[in-house]
Amino acid sequence: MSNKVLAEKVKMTQIWKDERVVPVTVLKFKEDSDFLKEIKPDDKLRVSGVSKGRGFQGVVKRYGFHGGPKSHGQKDRLRAPGSIGATAPQRVIKGRKMAGHMGNVRVTVRNLVVAAVKPEEKILMVRGAVPGARGTMIEIRKT
Repeated sequence: MSNKVLAEKVKMTQIWKDERVVPVTVLKFKEDSDFLKEIKPDDKLRVSGVSKGRGFQGVVKRYGFHGGPKSHGQKDRLRAPGSIGATAPQRVIKGRKMAGHMGNVRVTVRNLVVAAVKPEEKILMVRGAVPGARGTMIEIRKT
């Protein structure tokens, strides 16, 4: 079996497993591979893909900052980051969390569990969310 294989993210859906509804992501393989024949339900996978791009975002959406108070004399500070540094170094320290481009980066999700395998249809169903938009190529490795 090769170290990694590529598949297309088709969609998310739900399947019944042990009398419970389980959210799964459907991945479709382009060509036949030994990977589908060797993998079985409840195996763990490491899945990589490019996350959805969110464009230029502020610190509240990008990092989960709480923003400023809504009253006590505040006017335009609701979603602002607050202070970005002290007077003493007279510069902004590297690595400061600020507004900027969010998403569109490679993301790896570990320990995703295989929910179902359909080798005749070249389909693999993985429990949970997989990074990326529908139709993007996903890299799958067995852990």
